[in-house]
Amino acid sequence: MRPVHTALAVLVAAVWGFNFVVIEIGLGHFPPLLLSALRFLAAAVPAVFFVGRPKVAWKWILGVGAALGIAKFGLLFTGMAAGMPAGLSSLVLQIQAVFTAVLAAAVLRERPGPVRLAGMGVALVGIAVAAVDGGTAGPVLGFTLVVAAAACWGVSNVLTRKASPPDALNFMVWVCAVPVVPLFGLSLLLEGPDRDAAALRALDWSGAAVIGYVAWVSTVFGFGAWGYLLRRYPASSVAPFSLLVPVFGMSSAALVLGEGVSGLRWLAALLLVGGVALTSLAPAARASNRTGVGSGVSAGSPPGAAVASPAP
Repeated sequence: MRPVHTALAVLVAAVWGFNFVVIEIGLGHFPPLLLSALRFLAAAVPAVFFVGRPKVAWKWILGVGAALGIAKFGLLFTGMAAGMPAGLSSLVLQIQAVFTAVLAAAVLRERPGPVRLAGMGVALVGIAVAAVDGGTAGPVLGFTLVVAAAACWGVSNVLTRKASPPDALNFMVWVCAVPVVPLFGLSLLLEGPDRDAAALRALDWSGAAVIGYVAWVSTVFGFGAWGYLLRRYPASSVAPFSLLVPVFGMSSAALVLGEGVSGLRWLAALLLVGGVALTSLAPAARASNRTGVGSGVSAGSPPGAAVASPAP
């Protein structure tokens, strides 16, 4: 990769890592489901009027929108609101690579090789260590919800692989439009209209900045830049940079939020990142022809990875 593109890949990883800190700050302004709804509303509008019509079937947009937008981010934001630290959340969420590999084996008929199986085992040990650390640092419910969010991310990755969208930004913008109404409805139902109204009435510049960051910087810029890199380089060259996300997430949470990083958490980070690297970057088995997928992208690649090599 050219130095400028390497710098762009690192910048995207930093943007996504710092996003967890911004979410933590945003949860001080909004209930979690309302914050997630506002994030997708700001990301989708007015972008849907500029990216053109969807370039894949609506069933894939609706499926990924439900799995990624409603389930993954709804669970993640709720888990963090329940007390899951931002830095630990950025780390635990990486277990999505294992869920993706397992689902790809079941749905896409991708047989994981011994290196990928070893990586999955190492990552699972890492998640167990993180669970021990989380058990002493935060509520079990929050940890469980973030793990569930990672599982939903795995589902969205496999659906995205099946969709094989030719334009990552077009696909992501339309996916962002799907969760808006369901998340607003869930927020009204579960968080209450009074709480939502109070949060909106109290909106100030810092709350607006949070929405702007998670919508435009993290979502539109992040996935747009990631898709740009994947159009220029093989996914195997770009995907490793996603392993920097928890590094930036944990370090920025420590610097900005004052979160402590215990020895157990560093051990969990080493095991998880190492296991995810093996799971994601090991040579991928070719999917069965009956799946209609032959992207050659590792099942553990981040959402944008499966798009460009044709694809959060």
